[in-house]
Amino acid sequence: LQKLIHLLQATDDPLIQEQALITLSNSAAFSVNQDIIRNLDGLSVIGGMLSNCIPKVKEKALNALNNLSMNIKNQEEIQVFITQVCRTVESAPLNSDVQLAGLRLLTNMSVTSDYHQKMINSIPCFLHLLSEGTERTQIQVLKVLVNLSANPAMTRHLLRAQV
Repeated sequence: LQKLIHLLQATDDPLIQEQALITLSNSAAFSVNQDIIRNLDGLSVIGGMLSNCIPKVKEKALNALNNLSMNIKNQEEIQVFITQVCRTVESAPLNSDVQLAGLRLLTNMSVTSDYHQKMINSIPCFLHLLSEGTERTQIQVLKVLVNLSANPAMTRHLLRAQV
């Protein structure tokens, strides 16, 4: 895992980055690896890949963070990327793999109300995706909206959103 994280930092080759992210994502299926990746500063390295302009690399980084977000301690570190993930969802092509990967991560990050405030500005986007997206996109958006709606503090923001 340490070598993969170092490889991500050391290379600009998108194919190598993509493969390293896939391997880290698969490794994150095991909770012990989630802790190891966090302790090796892997979350910030993977999060840094979100600014990559290659869609496949960005998608794989979102998938890896999604798998790593199943851990509360990891969520505490991943939350710094929520605003960037929201912007990625908004700017990605409609129904793209990048958009869906971002929505899946936001779904996991919105299970508890800890980070809902960071998603408020994206509510109009979520509602737009609900009306314009394909069924797959709609389902992912609904999961985020259901999580947000479970928080009474979000009621006003959800009802006042301009669509």
